[in-house]
Amino acid sequence: MSALHFPTRVVDTDILVIGGGMAGCGAVFEAKYWCRGKCKVTLVEKANTEKSGAVGMGLSACNLGVFTTDPDDPKPEDFVQYVRNDLLGTIREDLVYDIARHMTSTIKLFDEWGLPIWRDPKTGKYLRTGRWQHPIHGESYKAIIAEPCRKSADEVYERVFITHPLLDEERPNRIAGAVGFGVRDGIFYVFRAKAVIVAAGGTSLLYRPRSTGEGLGRAWYPTWANGSAYAIPLLAGAETVNMEFRLVVVRFKDAYGPVGFPYLLLKMRSTDVYGKQWEPLPDEEKAKLAKIFYDYAWARPTPTPIRTWVTIQNLKEGRGPDLMQTQERLPDEESLKVLFEDYLDMTPTQVFLWASQNIHPQKQPSELMPTEPYVQASHGSSGGMWASGPPDIAPEEYRWGPNRMLTVEGMFGAGDVVGASGHKFSSGSFTEGRIAGKAAARYVLAGPGKDYKPAISNDTIERYKEIVYRPLEWYHKNRPLTTTPEMPPGYTNWFEIHPNYLNWYQLLTRLQKIMDEYAAGWGMFYITNNYLLNRGWELLRMLEEDFRFAAAASLHELLRVWETYHRLLVGQAVVFSMMNRKESRGYYLHADYPYIDEENWHVFSHVRRDPKTGQWSFRTSPVIHIIPP
Repeated sequence: MSALHFPTRVVDTDILVIGGGMAGCGAVFEAKYWCRGKCKVTLVEKANTEKSGAVGMGLSACNLGVFTTDPDDPKPEDFVQYVRNDLLGTIREDLVYDIARHMTSTIKLFDEWGLPIWRDPKTGKYLRTGRWQHPIHGESYKAIIAEPCRKSADEVYERVFITHPLLDEERPNRIAGAVGFGVRDGIFYVFRAKAVIVAAGGTSLLYRPRSTGEGLGRAWYPTWANGSAYAIPLLAGAETVNMEFRLVVVRFKDAYGPVGFPYLLLKMRSTDVYGKQWEPLPDEEKAKLAKIFYDYAWARPTPTPIRTWVTIQNLKEGRGPDLMQTQERLPDEESLKVLFEDYLDMTPTQVFLWASQNIHPQKQPSELMPTEPYVQASHGSSGGMWASGPPDIAPEEYRWGPNRMLTVEGMFGAGDVVGASGHKFSSGSFTEGRIAGKAAARYVLAGPGKDYKPAISNDTIERYKEIVYRPLEWYHKNRPLTTTPEMPPGYTNWFEIHPNYLNWYQLLTRLQKIMDEYAAGWGMFYITNNYLLNRGWELLRMLEEDFRFAAAASLHELLRVWETYHRLLVGQAVVFSMMNRKESRGYYLHADYPYIDEENWHVFSHVRRDPKTGQWSFRTSPVIHIIPP
């Protein structure tokens, strides 16, 4: 099947937004507002904007709701201090503060658009669970936020997957657009733009998941999140930050239901299998943790990596799994209804699992388990891409362009893309999208992008078209050489052994095995060392070479191939960062450097992939604190 079989469509725009999740919706909405009708905003989403992104299934809270209108409300400075402790000191305080100070307007927008936010019946104020979260009836959360986004955009292209960024051929390090294909019709899309906002999703299924067999494909973070948030900027030559700081969260076993709601609203507690509750820890236990986690062991609340670490240690020492003692805090049917409604709002599989395994939360506890690692910058992690900060508060070292511009000119980031600024969650990601959208609008209306015209030759377009569709051509060219019985049209046998090609599932499982066994996955109890990392790097480079044998029997499989390639690039960034950071900071133990080293490694780590040669480089930069402890 020749690439020429599919038509090419060229789309010219001013601001291209890649990804229609919460960050992308915020970017489109805000960019169009500030454009004032003078620039064109185009959204590209690989699925359907109404249900795409990490909260496509729903959510039970706006996890970030910092207000400045009431003296009793937490302030942006308070939030910066919390995030700094939780992410073990290595955050961009300017970026975190910038998001927090804009949260009042975001929550009010959500309220105006019809999101059912819980209120105190006496005061009318938004309720909180914990210090930062506003509970919501969120089964239609994403649909409510998507509507004003779609109305704001000049053009919306759905079911279009972006595979590669386009760099300007006359100006080095200048983004010019992106290419991709329609996953339903096969049309090859070329988007030319003055500014590109990458708001795609983080990375799930990079590591071997715990769910196998009948649970295959179940994960905490959405399985469709394939790391385009980082792969697209990496292919353009943008720098990452702290990619070794992957995310491991403790969740209900097998269904991956979150534990925050039971802890915060229903005041549940968890114990080991012998009934020991580890938190609050006595001082002697914290002193032991401080040998590994430095002074962060004394932080309140206890940082998420430390809480995860204790759960992992319980498993290793035979005291696990941890148990959520649900039966203690569900005295009546009304409380049980609150619990079930929470999960039906966002993780209905949790309710289904309880039913299928005869677990009654009012009568017995439920098992907890740390997940496989994920790479995503909007939750409890400091990994992601390196971005320029707000001009009024960012130190000079963190400013080289407009707010949220990455290290490639004209390329902006938001949500899962921008690193060193975790705990954004859904509402914070939308807010960062707004920040990036406003900056991009100013950039194309009155900044360096005003008179810019992308320089992209027809030869370049044709070259990318051949690259994108090669797996389809390779499959149809080599399919007759196998003796495997014919599958239905458009499908390959996942376990097929073929002398000339690899299908997407074989590539994906090979990637997951490498990451799990060499880069501190759950199968190794989240431990690695220098030998494992160097060998894992070799295996990842060999896997990249073997992508020339990738085969796709259909457009759907072509999508899966390119999703897996994006995951591979993320995996390389993670391993290369781990190889170069000589300490343990985050959700893993580097056995050769088993402690936090504040003297030498209280820094940001950066890796970059050269877009011409594919070679990787590493550097560090200082962590500058702007908010007093």
